[in-house]
Amino acid sequence: MAPQRFQEQFEHIQRSMPGVPLATGPDDSAEFLYEKGVVLVRDGEEAQLVEDTVRAHFTAAPDLDQEQVRRAGPAANRSGVTRIRVGDPGEGHPGADRAVAQALRSVREREARAGHRMVARNHVVHIAVNACPGDEPVPAPLSEPPNPAPADVPHDPGTAVGVLVVDTGLTHDYRSCALLAHTDGDAQLQECDEQGILQQYVGHGTFIAGLVAAVAPNTNITVRGSLNDAGAILESEFGEKLFEAVDAGGWPDVLSLSAGTSNGRTDGLLGVENFMRELRAQRTLLVAAAGNNAGASPFWPAAYAGLPGWEDAVLSVGALRSDGACGACFTNHGPWVQVYAPGERLTSALTGFDTPVPYVYQHSTYDACRYGFTYDCTCRHPRHSGVLSDEGNAAKPDQVMFEGYAQWSGTSFATPVTAGMIAAHMTAHEETDPRVARRRLLSGAGVAEVRGAYVPALRPPTWRPVPVVRQASGL
Repeated sequence: MAPQRFQEQFEHIQRSMPGVPLATGPDDSAEFLYEKGVVLVRDGEEAQLVEDTVRAHFTAAPDLDQEQVRRAGPAANRSGVTRIRVGDPGEGHPGADRAVAQALRSVREREARAGHRMVARNHVVHIAVNACPGDEPVPAPLSEPPNPAPADVPHDPGTAVGVLVVDTGLTHDYRSCALLAHTDGDAQLQECDEQGILQQYVGHGTFIAGLVAAVAPNTNITVRGSLNDAGAILESEFGEKLFEAVDAGGWPDVLSLSAGTSNGRTDGLLGVENFMRELRAQRTLLVAAAGNNAGASPFWPAAYAGLPGWEDAVLSVGALRSDGACGACFTNHGPWVQVYAPGERLTSALTGFDTPVPYVYQHSTYDACRYGFTYDCTCRHPRHSGVLSDEGNAAKPDQVMFEGYAQWSGTSFATPVTAGMIAAHMTAHEETDPRVARRRLLSGAGVAEVRGAYVPALRPPTWRPVPVVRQASGL
């Protein structure tokens, strides 16, 4: 049986959030994850209005319990949102998903009058290889240089560009990698399980920091471990974490974010609304991953780049395949994706520099590309059997050893490559405004073909294309 990546990742994320029952949506589709039995609203008068409206609606529906409609807290926070419980998510109450859908419908008329959305699901924001993974990391020999290779630019503390990475934290041995000499931040949460096996997606933030440092050595990189071990967080908490990250060291020049979610809408996320407004008033440039669903549905916060007023403050990034000519099979695409950069089979720092660390693959590869592409993409190469895909089968999952570097794919990694190019442009041209650097860099961008369209593409000078292997005629 073919792997079921979304379901496998859903179960993995659910295990990482004990006590927070999750569902997939919208309705019967599996486009995103959200918290069961809860909706998200703005604080203040609007929250009370929504609460009263939903309660009145449920009173008129005999099979729904209006007594369950209550604040799930907090009532006030900097992100400006609160949770309202509209259904019991316990196993003995299967109507929690339906209650959320009913609550959303009950407010539609008021939303139409107000001219803006008033209520939303409490989505799960996840790293952009999670729930829609490009692939899992593959060991890379220390004898081979990273890809992109480190640029020959000195580090100058007086002119170094500040780059903030909001992600998982740094692995314990990251300082053993010369590439990360000017990187600091939060420690990765639990790296290995009880058997000493590296846990899934550990090292994601470290890998990203290594890519930024390679493309732009004249940077001071800070990595904040704002996401849990599975690289996930509830939307209701995400805005607060973003504020905490910038409060800790001030607004950076560039904020690299390889996390997000789709929500079935075109107007953003309630949970980050306040943060995005404040970002727009700053000089910081948010460089955000477009996601790996191979679709055109907006993936937030990256998709803010396509909304009026945020086009200069947000740069959304899709992924090119390993030869840089076309889009990777997994990359999201569409008019809201502003630029594409190499994001397939990149090499950067992970862990195992001091002592080799074992890893057991979680997902099995496919016999053919999930998305219909015919080159040797990450869906099918390199071949391995994974625990989550083959659970209960006789096949033994494949195990590898990491000894420092890894090869990995996803828009998660095209994003720091692009963030690094912005920072490198600032250094080379003595530019202090990252948004000006963005405009000038994009004005000279190359092109690539993505789903039949020619789109802007950035390729670092030290990046080495990896030829693709075609399985049949065409892409």
